[in-house]
Amino acid sequence: MPETMIFMVILIFLGILFLTLLFSFIPVGLWISAWAAGVKIGLFNLVGMRIRKVIPARIVNPLIKATKAGLDLQIDKLEAHYLAGGNVDRVVNALIAAQRADIDLGFERATAIDLAGRDVLQAVQMSVNPKVIETPVVAAVAKDGIEVKAKARVTVRANIDRLVGGAGEETIIARVGEGIVTTIGSAQTHKEVLENPDAISRNVLDRSLDAGTAFQILSIDIADVDVGKNIGAELQTDQAEADKRIAQAKAEERRAMAVALEQEMKARVQEMRAKVVEAEAEVPKAMAQALREGRISVMDYYQLKNINADTNMREAISKSSKEEKGS
Repeated sequence: MPETMIFMVILIFLGILFLTLLFSFIPVGLWISAWAAGVKIGLFNLVGMRIRKVIPARIVNPLIKATKAGLDLQIDKLEAHYLAGGNVDRVVNALIAAQRADIDLGFERATAIDLAGRDVLQAVQMSVNPKVIETPVVAAVAKDGIEVKAKARVTVRANIDRLVGGAGEETIIARVGEGIVTTIGSAQTHKEVLENPDAISRNVLDRSLDAGTAFQILSIDIADVDVGKNIGAELQTDQAEADKRIAQAKAEERRAMAVALEQEMKARVQEMRAKVVEAEAEVPKAMAQALREGRISVMDYYQLKNINADTNMREAISKSSKEEKGS
């Protein structure tokens, strides 16, 4: 009798263990929820999902939601999208939101948008509720040289047809900034921009900046306009400073050339003096030669010496008198 009891307990334990493993592998509770929601799906399909390493709840729960919303979706396509790395629940939510908002969005396009890395649910919500993109401060210079800083708010709506392959918000911001710079730069004075900031909005909006992007621009509003630096005056000041430095460099060049010429003249004076000294050295030789040849007499020579001494004396007296007058 005790052995029979032990055997029964073991059988009950093994049965409970088997049922636990079975129900953990076969999501019976999920199958019951789907059946109660009117979704026809077999247990073997759920087992097949387990074998294909697909979490059944990730497929069945969105399918129940879509069926209740009136969407006709096939479980095989949902499973294929899941195996491709997509977010099934987000795609189903986007389809339900598009249906409620009367937006033409098919399952294939929604899955393509999701697999492209974009949030398809956010795109549908943005189609219903436009988004405001605020650009950073854009600085441009009018023709009078005054810098003008402007900030814009761009109201955009998602374009479902261009979500795949369309440019993002960064492109919109860059194009709007380019349009602001062009508009301010074409203004004659900065006062025109300050008086009519809506002209910037009109000019930028007429440029079809949303071409090739995933958005449709609804409006461009200038949020703030400020006056910046006087760029023209700064450029003129910098140019004047540069011209001054060039003139100083040229003047320094001329001064260096003058100094070099002065030194050259001094060298030439010394050269001439050396030639004079050399010529004076030839005088005694010529006098001696003339005395030997009898061309002049000794008395002529002494008379010449007297004249030379008298000349030196006169020069000394004249120099001393000039020094006395200067003192």
